[in-house]
Amino acid sequence: MKKLLTLGGASALGALLVASPALAQEAEAASTAVGADGQFILNTLLFLIGGFLVMWMAAGFAMLEAGLVRSKNVTMQCTKNIALYSVAGLMFWVVGYNLMYLNVDGGYLGSFSPKLIPEPSAETADAGYAAASDWFFQMVFCATAASIVSGTVAERIKIWPFIIFVVILTGFIYPIQGAWQWGGGWLAEIGFSDFAGSTLVHSVGGWAALMGAIIIGARKGKYGPNGQIHPMPGSNLPLATLGTFILWLGWFGFNGGSQLAMGTIADASAVSKIFVNTNLAAAAGAVAALILTQIMYGKVDLTMALNGALAGLVSITAEPLTPSPVMAILIGAIGGVIVVFFVPLLDKLKIDDVVGAIPVHLVAGIWGTMAVPITNGDATFYAQAVGVLSIGAFVVVVSSIVWLILKFSVGLRPSEEAEYNGLDATELGLEAYPEFGTGSQRM
Repeated sequence: MKKLLTLGGASALGALLVASPALAQEAEAASTAVGADGQFILNTLLFLIGGFLVMWMAAGFAMLEAGLVRSKNVTMQCTKNIALYSVAGLMFWVVGYNLMYLNVDGGYLGSFSPKLIPEPSAETADAGYAAASDWFFQMVFCATAASIVSGTVAERIKIWPFIIFVVILTGFIYPIQGAWQWGGGWLAEIGFSDFAGSTLVHSVGGWAALMGAIIIGARKGKYGPNGQIHPMPGSNLPLATLGTFILWLGWFGFNGGSQLAMGTIADASAVSKIFVNTNLAAAAGAVAALILTQIMYGKVDLTMALNGALAGLVSITAEPLTPSPVMAILIGAIGGVIVVFFVPLLDKLKIDDVVGAIPVHLVAGIWGTMAVPITNGDATFYAQAVGVLSIGAFVVVVSSIVWLILKFSVGLRPSEEAEYNGLDATELGLEAYPEFGTGSQRM
């Protein structure tokens, strides 16, 4: 009886569809699209899932830095990372979001006011997504920019000057330049394109980190008087590896969530393609670094491979949608090559970047941004160059002023003795690995 009913039902449905082509088209449309409420829900879900994945990157940065600094400074790096994420979360609500997005209108900045979150009952499907989900997604990007600075200036900066710098970076520097493009400002008007932030997030953190490294100076003993470079190996490479994998995972939210919509088949397919390109670029960056270090040094360097993966991720972030898989691999591989060549170059220039963040986030970020027109016909090399140069100049000037004010007021560096004994003991009084000895015994 069940088989007969099924066959009869199928025959009736077939006859209906043949007799009524309009109904068939309507049925097909209903199966491939959702209404306004459904799009609102799916878009909001994308923001929230992407947002908490990017938030998880804060853990990745903390573990990567904890693994790449010496054991006497691990607690300080963990403290800085919980502090910077928290400061960014507050500052981006107090002033950052509206400064970046409210009433920019082709100009240079928005409004100096807190972000208002409407009551859930007041929201409508016309908005396209929940306002709070958008704020949360944008806030975690802001925190990422600050995380980049933390690793570069590790092991020789006091905690409170660093936190003050993060207040300025997350509350003002990052939002103002972000308004120029993502807020609909003047860079958006000339056609500058940065899908998920190779320049707006990563190079901003990189420029701020570079100026901090120059103004603060190198760690004591890092460079000798006759050009010697003294290696200062990290304390925990398994921890650094874990941090890299956490960052890699979080990047799917970083790039995929930047599609900003998932309520249609086209948007869902775009997010999926972004995931593929993101993964390919990271893998290519890691493999390129592995091969190059074997060729250049006769041995594979794990830290280069980790940073190669991250450089591949940064490189594809400016445009993860339009490249073919082959182009995504090429873009990411060049990011890995950048790391292998620029890490020793910084040492030759006596710029002490503890975790290699400047090659990864600044140099690879510039490369990724300038590569956008190769695959995206709507972008131009002129607009991309204007964006890179203008944002770079702005961040360099403002961050340098802030660093110098802090240097000559409260001071940036601890005493030479405190640095020698480790910031965990001298700044915090709490050591990450107390069973390994104390202070300078744990180099």
